[in-house]
Amino acid sequence: MAAAGTTPGTPSVLRAMNDRAVLDLLVAHGPLTRTRIGELTGLSKPTTSQLLGRLEAAGLVHTTGSLSGRPGPNALLYEIDPGAAHVAALSADPTGITALVADITGTVLGRERVEADAVAEDVRHRTAQLVAEAVDGALRQAGLGHDDLRAAVIGTPGAIDPQTGQLRYAPHLPGWHSRTLRDDLAAVLGTPVDIENDVNLAAVAEQYEGAAQDNDNYVLTWLDEGVGAAIVLGGTLLRGATGGAGEIGYMPLPGAPLERADSENGGGFESLVSAYVVRELTGGGATLEEVMADDAALGEVARRIATGIAAVVAVVDPELVVLSGSVAQAGGDKLRVRVEEELTGLALPRPQIRISELDGDPILTGALRSALTQARDQVFNTA
Repeated sequence: MAAAGTTPGTPSVLRAMNDRAVLDLLVAHGPLTRTRIGELTGLSKPTTSQLLGRLEAAGLVHTTGSLSGRPGPNALLYEIDPGAAHVAALSADPTGITALVADITGTVLGRERVEADAVAEDVRHRTAQLVAEAVDGALRQAGLGHDDLRAAVIGTPGAIDPQTGQLRYAPHLPGWHSRTLRDDLAAVLGTPVDIENDVNLAAVAEQYEGAAQDNDNYVLTWLDEGVGAAIVLGGTLLRGATGGAGEIGYMPLPGAPLERADSENGGGFESLVSAYVVRELTGGGATLEEVMADDAALGEVARRIATGIAAVVAVVDPELVVLSGSVAQAGGDKLRVRVEEELTGLALPRPQIRISELDGDPILTGALRSALTQARDQVFNTA
């Protein structure tokens, strides 16, 4: 789509398209010579030179040494200027908030963790201040200020209802339910803030650099203290009317009590496969790894997971199901094999089953990727 005030096909639009193509190449490949950029884009040498000069003057690229070892003069290498923009990525959970600050290339420059019990009475009234504290700590480490941020993405349990702007499906985070929360956070951070479901962000991470890189139709099943899913169909994340698509922790299944609005002890799929429940399978006091080392317990966990996956597969028919979260990590490939065995013979499509192999926190990784996408769309638009 052409930028406002321009006409598709005009020189300014074509220049902007070429600029973005080159910037995306530099993001994907790292430093490149002018000649290599021309080869990858099909642009002529004069056009490539003019384009790089324009991007350098705009503070979007700079030279970073030269490529030697070939006949003729050394060729200058061009790369994205890391200081062109910065972003914040955060993950909120029942015990605190973690914040990262990164430059436009994705290099993390600062990280801060603020511990805070989500159900503590004082937290209800100072959620925005806790978020600001986490981001401020990360910014200090990076030597930056609020004015340097172009985007911020926060991952939380639950989902923002697009009609009301209010967080749903996360009663254990009472401080996050204000209708003005997004505006409150933007005010303390000095930049627009996106509040995104944490499992959706884990799915983004898998799509960028994990088990789902080669799939446009997949389900990420999050098996941790909480249980949820992210559903991607045709490369698009399915959100639902109230943002609650994928809240399979509430899903009714055989052997689990129904999760009702007035339930005190929970129910649904989460009551069968959450990390807390799995740890109790061998009598309590065991770690997830110890439970998974018990063959009978491993088989029971696999059966329960397969039952939940079967319900999802019957509805959305994904190519792939990625198992993520602490339960999946503890079970590893042994769990994957047993889940596949449990699905064998069912009158359903049989998707691939993979265990997430992402390092670190996939929620933070997804938040960072989402924030970078937003910032790049802003600063890489030269129209």
